[in-house]
Amino acid sequence: MARFDRYMLSQLLALFGFFSLVLVAIYWINTAVGLFEDLISDGQSALVFLEFSLLSLPNVIRLVLPISAFVATVYVVNRLMAESELVVMQATGFSAFRLARPAALFGVTVAVMMLILMNLLVPMSRTILADRTAEVRDSLASQFVKDGEFLHPVDGVTLFIREISPNGEMRGMFLQDDRGADQVIYTAERAFLVRTETGPKLVMVDGLAQTLEAGRLAVTRFGDFTYDLGAMLEPATRAARRMNELSTRELLWPTEATMTETRSDRAEMVFEGHDRLGQPFLGLAASLIGFAALLLGAFSRFGLWRQITGAVLLLIVLQLINTLAGAQGPKLAFGWMLAYAAPLTGCVMAVLMLWWAQRPRRQGRARA
Repeated sequence: MARFDRYMLSQLLALFGFFSLVLVAIYWINTAVGLFEDLISDGQSALVFLEFSLLSLPNVIRLVLPISAFVATVYVVNRLMAESELVVMQATGFSAFRLARPAALFGVTVAVMMLILMNLLVPMSRTILADRTAEVRDSLASQFVKDGEFLHPVDGVTLFIREISPNGEMRGMFLQDDRGADQVIYTAERAFLVRTETGPKLVMVDGLAQTLEAGRLAVTRFGDFTYDLGAMLEPATRAARRMNELSTRELLWPTEATMTETRSDRAEMVFEGHDRLGQPFLGLAASLIGFAALLLGAFSRFGLWRQITGAVLLLIVLQLINTLAGAQGPKLAFGWMLAYAAPLTGCVMAVLMLWWAQRPRRQGRARA
């Protein structure tokens, strides 16, 4: 690799890492806020929250990599043009296509990273996340224990817990059971949830049992009382797999079983599989567009703001094409071809701009 290629590629990778870190942090914080509210409010620990947050990271990284590649390319090329380094390289006889070689290598590197993410890490993390979600929903704390709220686990049962201590002790408990012929109200100073061989039990300590029988109220004091929760807590089941949990091979060659499981038809699954292969090359297209658009401008003390604006607009057009393809592709028999529409369009745009940048008339204006 030529010295210029190594120099420019190192600049691109360094800034790509910086911008990726910043964007991933922003996206991750936005996702983590929702997870924090859902998990912590359900009584889960901070470790469960951290685990779920880490499992969501591969998909977040996959979303930000093309944007980071584009921003890094624009930043580096703009700085090299402002410091006349690219102008000097053009003066030595480097064509626009030759100058674009490090940007193309950088784009291929980003595409390989996205291929690994979209075809291995993201489906794996989605599968683990779905499994852990089922386990969390099956826990007693997530289904039953919430303080400061009137809960209705099943019809005819009302539960209120004043406070839950850090060690899981429930204080100030109220339980009303109207399912039988007689209405029963339990109140207790303290209560605990325990698992037994016959199912979960609620152990109440220092309380009262008030039973309304034929219009007469009977009150029973107890030191401890065990209430069966087996009929109230239904075990959570693992939801059927979705397309984003399947491997790429299962999507490209779907079977009747996988189509039934995901409730999708063949066209949808095949498009999703090809989308995993085509989307990574948006990183390549974004980096080439950022480089080629700025190469159209000559050295200027006022910067290349017009070219940067044009590159951003082209990236928006590329995203619109990608969105339309994603909406229409799953509906068509051969719609999987549309999965490659946005990456190919972006690469063609970049090639046309590079050809335009190296025309003799453009080079003459740059030297003038």
